[in-house]
Amino acid sequence: MRKYLSLILAIAVFCSCDTISSIVHDDEVVAKVGKHKLYKSELAAYIPEFASPDDSVNLAMQYINSWATEYLYMEVASEQLSKTEMDVTAELEDYRRSLLKYRYEQRYVNDRLDTLITQQQIQKYYNDNKQNFELERPIMKVRFIDIMKGAPNKDIILKKMSSPDYEDVGLADSLARSAALRYWDNSEQWIDAVVLAKEFGMDYESMLKHLNGDFIKVESDDRPDLMAAYICEMQIDGVAPVEYCEEKIRDFILSARKHQLLADLEQDLLTNALSHKNLVIY
Repeated sequence: MRKYLSLILAIAVFCSCDTISSIVHDDEVVAKVGKHKLYKSELAAYIPEFASPDDSVNLAMQYINSWATEYLYMEVASEQLSKTEMDVTAELEDYRRSLLKYRYEQRYVNDRLDTLITQQQIQKYYNDNKQNFELERPIMKVRFIDIMKGAPNKDIILKKMSSPDYEDVGLADSLARSAALRYWDNSEQWIDAVVLAKEFGMDYESMLKHLNGDFIKVESDDRPDLMAAYICEMQIDGVAPVEYCEEKIRDFILSARKHQLLADLEQDLLTNALSHKNLVIY
C-alpha cells in the first residue's frame, strides 16, 4: 500500500504544469506563449454568437494578439528587469488600499446621499452662479421635419407646424406621422444649436446661414427631401434660462453633497480614531 502511495505522489510531483492544464481543460489549444496556453473555449466566450464569419475571425485575432502581448510583456520583463524592479508588492498594496477606500466611499455615499433637489434649490443655485451659465452657442426651441419634396400635404404641414395655434400644430403632427421621414416637436424645451445641426448633417454655423425669418430650410437639387426647422424661440447669447441649466445644476448640487459627505467622513474617522487612541500622533 505504501508503495502505491509513493508511486502516486511521485507522479503528482513530476507531472508537468502542461499535463495538469490539459487534464483540467481537455480543450483545444489555439495559441501558446511559453508555458501559457489559450484554449478554444476561452476564445469562444469572447466572440458573440451573432457575429458573422468575417467578424468572428477578426475578433478572434484581436483577442489572441491581446492575450499573447500580455504574456510576451511578462516574459521580456522577467528577463530584463532586476529583482527590485520586479517587486510590485508596494504598488499592489497601494492599489488595494485605494480600491477598498473607493468601494467604502461609494457605499457610504449611496447610503446617505440626499438626492431630492427642489426647484427652490435649483433657482437659488442658478441665481448665485449665473456667471457659470453664459451661453457659448445659441439655444432654441424648435419643430423639425424631414419630408420628401413631392410628399402629399408637405406645404400644409410646414404652414401648420409654424402656427401658434395648438390645434394647427396637432394637425401638423398628425399629418407628419404618415407623410414625413422624420418629425419631432421640441417647442417646449431648449436644445443646443449643435443638436439641431446634427439633424441637418452640418455644423451649427453652417445651419444658421439657412435661417430665413423663423424657418431654417435646407434643400438641394441632388436630394429628394426637404429638411426644415421652425424656430419657436431662440437665444443667441447671454445667460441661459434656468430651465436649460436645470440638469447641469442638479449635477452640481449632487456633486457638492457627495464632496461634503466624504469630507465629513474623513473628519469623523480622524476624530474617532484620536478619541479612541486608535490614532496616536507623536
